[in-house]
Amino acid sequence: MRISTFIGREKELKKLQSFSQKRIASFIVVKGRRRIGKSRLIQEFAKGFDAFYIFAGIPPHEGVTKESQLEEFSRQIALQFNSPYATFHDWGDALWAVGKQIQSSKILLFFDEISWMGSEDPTFLGKIKNFWDLQAKNNSALVFVVCGSASSWIEKNLLSSTGFVGRISYTLTLKELPLNDCNKFWPTTISAYEKLKVLSVTGGIPRYLEEIDPKLTAEDNIKDLCFTHGGFLVDEFEKIFSDLFLHQSSFYKKMLAHLVTGPHDQAALCQALGIDPSGRMSEYLEELSLAGFITRDHTWNLSTGADAKLSKYRLSDNYLRFYLKYIETSLSKINRETFEPKSLTTLPEWNTIMGLQFENLIINNRHLIKDVLGIKAEDVVCDNPFFQNKTVRMPGCQIDYMIQTKTNTLYVCEIKFSKTAIGSEVVHEVKKKIAAIKAPRAYSFRPVLIHVNGVSEDIIDQDYFTHIIDATRFLV
Repeated sequence: MRISTFIGREKELKKLQSFSQKRIASFIVVKGRRRIGKSRLIQEFAKGFDAFYIFAGIPPHEGVTKESQLEEFSRQIALQFNSPYATFHDWGDALWAVGKQIQSSKILLFFDEISWMGSEDPTFLGKIKNFWDLQAKNNSALVFVVCGSASSWIEKNLLSSTGFVGRISYTLTLKELPLNDCNKFWPTTISAYEKLKVLSVTGGIPRYLEEIDPKLTAEDNIKDLCFTHGGFLVDEFEKIFSDLFLHQSSFYKKMLAHLVTGPHDQAALCQALGIDPSGRMSEYLEELSLAGFITRDHTWNLSTGADAKLSKYRLSDNYLRFYLKYIETSLSKINRETFEPKSLTTLPEWNTIMGLQFENLIINNRHLIKDVLGIKAEDVVCDNPFFQNKTVRMPGCQIDYMIQTKTNTLYVCEIKFSKTAIGSEVVHEVKKKIAAIKAPRAYSFRPVLIHVNGVSEDIIDQDYFTHIIDATRFLV
């Protein structure tokens, strides 16, 4: 069921609208994972303009050339400006033709997937710069927005390029929708637990949430989207990967596969993949991070609050983990229409994987946890998953999420996903973790349990956790 109403993004939209009130032209870059809602946000932003012109590149598949991109751009010029079709053989000429049409009135000009447009022409970006300098910025009521899913390309060719220094007014990186906005894709009659089961697969990706049919159960929605031939999420992985990484997609896929079962540091990934640690591994990981698929979590020095050298990479995209763990392994049966799981909970390692997915949701919505705990942003020294490696003198430990405040307090958060009430064994687990943390003297520990579906009476009776947070509160 497609949702036509625009949901969320109030803060991002308000920021964009501030540029439409300026007395000079603005050049804005929007980046983020595919399906995250970049184009939809700009369409909503366009409602405040006299005219909105949108141009889009062709996905860079085999056979797509510079000439193909220019031919498509020429066709779009005729359609957007209701003018006779003219063929342009050079980006400078094509952009000049656009520039002549945007010299007056309040205009939003949008280049969607800009990396696709100029991927085959090394002069493309220089001509974009000239287009901005010589034509576009002359209209003080113009906002020029370029966006792309290939964030590493944008970072290298626009944001880090000397050619665009001083020209870009604002860079917006779109992230997943927060839980309170995800909640709006369902009617109030649906339980929070059912919503969380769907979100453990989709994350806060708006395009995926649009496909949810509220009339179906969470299990039926997941089966339809992920395990039915032609389902929206069955072939989605290959679509987004082939467009972003082209012929290297299989290599990046192998990197992600090693993160399915949990975070790893760079050395462990290099060893698993047989890659020289002194090679380009950092660059590969950065590209996956910029694409919005993985997150680099730094642990930190509790005495200074500074990031430590030690870090781990986490597969922070719920759909990718679900695809690699469950959809891909069943693709042949799905395509033959012979795959029919009796229940999702019977899938291998279901509880473990759902635990990792739930952790992602909580960490991606950490602002909600801090609100419940009454912690103000200005009082936070650092907050992230925390870990320390085992040494001769110090035990290792892994904290799902920890907040260090300026009042020398450590909120140690244990995140548990369970379909039944959590038992008292979690108290022992957290006590062991806290005992392992090497913290300065005079620090206080406040254990926090974040859960779904309740806790046992034993946990309540022990009164160990300073806060017990039911995550379903964010989805009601």
